[in-house]
Amino acid sequence: MNVVERVPEELSARVPAELRGAGLGRDAVRLLVSRGPEGAEVGHHAFGELPGLLRAGDVLVVNTSPTLPAAVDGEAGGARVVVHFSTRGDDGRWAVELREPDGSGATHARAGGPAGAQVKLPGGAGLVLEEPLAAGGGRLWWSRVSVADVPGLLGRYGRPIRYAYTLRDQPLAAYQTVFALPRRDGSGSAEMPSAARPFTAALVTELVSRGVGFAPVRLDTGVASAEAHEPPYPERFRVPRASARLLNAARAAGGRVVAVGTTAVRAVESAVDGAGAVRAAGGWTDLVVTPERGVRAVDGLLTGLHEPGASHLLMLEAVAGRAAVERGYREALAHRYLWHEFGDVHLLLPEGAREKARRR
Repeated sequence: MNVVERVPEELSARVPAELRGAGLGRDAVRLLVSRGPEGAEVGHHAFGELPGLLRAGDVLVVNTSPTLPAAVDGEAGGARVVVHFSTRGDDGRWAVELREPDGSGATHARAGGPAGAQVKLPGGAGLVLEEPLAAGGGRLWWSRVSVADVPGLLGRYGRPIRYAYTLRDQPLAAYQTVFALPRRDGSGSAEMPSAARPFTAALVTELVSRGVGFAPVRLDTGVASAEAHEPPYPERFRVPRASARLLNAARAAGGRVVAVGTTAVRAVESAVDGAGAVRAAGGWTDLVVTPERGVRAVDGLLTGLHEPGASHLLMLEAVAGRAAVERGYREALAHRYLWHEFGDVHLLLPEGAREKARRR
């Protein structure tokens, strides 16, 4: 997508919405809406207007994965590093990214490895890098951590991952969505499933009162490639049986399945069978949703605004088509929408075959 080569710095959301003015809540963001064939109908709304843009019978798919305090200070070869804990493997190892602190609380990219490199962590803990997560990759490495309770280590010494476009560190609560459900094993997402951040309990209540359903799923996100925009790697997910039944029933009755975030799309589309029905599923998914593959169970998408070159843009194209995404992003730039996890959001409601049949 070539609408813009880079996001203007002033369009990066530097603090959460609720810190931008007195009396504001986390729902004080704008909502860009792209509707119809090729996104021809573009609207500009406050996020609080979302209930009026959906219909009774629609279902929102929400990711219940909580955000972990996944950034921990460390030392490697006598130099300060920040360790981003990304993904826990089935063998107990953790995929990690080592980054260089930039002095402001954020970090810069750093070459990964080499195998055997040792990193000192707080509290007398440490880790050893063993091998790259992906063949030919050097950013994320599988590591062996000296303590078994890594979530406990993160809870004591970690903080949320943040990048240089944000103004300062924020408490972990600022990175949790209203749908986050902590688990006993301490697992969760290295980075916030941020499309759901503007939702509040009051807005959820209003949506339910209007007949909009919610289907919880879980996908534990790893560390994004902020600089390289790599395609997603395998992540753990779960689609519960009750959610699968709700989604199938909604579609059969003419309702729309609207995913809240790209993580929700990946989870649901990983649970679709050959006939297009959603089944209860879980484990690891390596699905990459592209325009060529398309989507089979998702009718719409509520998502943040993504950097040019981000692999997530291919998923947006798979849901709504390239023309709709490009038209929407031109509008976002012209109307000064804000990017990134604390920024504004984009609702894509393309008109598929089921929508055309409904109008006839």
